[in-house]
Amino acid sequence: MPKLTVGPWIAAQKLPSKALGRDRFAFLERTRLRHELQQVVGLPLVGMGGSCGKPCFALPYVLTWTEANTQALEDVAAEHSCYVEYGLYPHLKQHDGDLEVAAVQDWTTFAMVYLRPGYDHAEELLERLATALRPA
Repeated sequence: MPKLTVGPWIAAQKLPSKALGRDRFAFLERTRLRHELQQVVGLPLVGMGGSCGKPCFALPYVLTWTEANTQALEDVAAEHSCYVEYGLYPHLKQHDGDLEVAAVQDWTTFAMVYLRPGYDHAEELLERLATALRPA
């Protein structure tokens, strides 16, 4: 699978130039695109990471971390030449260069995956995470 196919849609959301930073009408025009539901591997795009700028996808279940699903997370990470860094929530980082390719958040109402859109196997990784972390 490729990089995220919603990459152009994501790019269209961002401020195209500093000169438009105070242009309310340009902002309103960009936000009209948000009314178009975007999905990748059947998972809805629910927003962008405020600090990281990565697109965020909602998983169709609530996630509670356990020994079994953290091991599954590490297995998926290994498939993608990554390791898991356990901070506030788990991040998948590449062994070569420590580049963060994904992060998984658990909340009481739903779980979500933040994904680096330029990662060459982004859609495959999203699909694997959704499958591997699905509660039994």
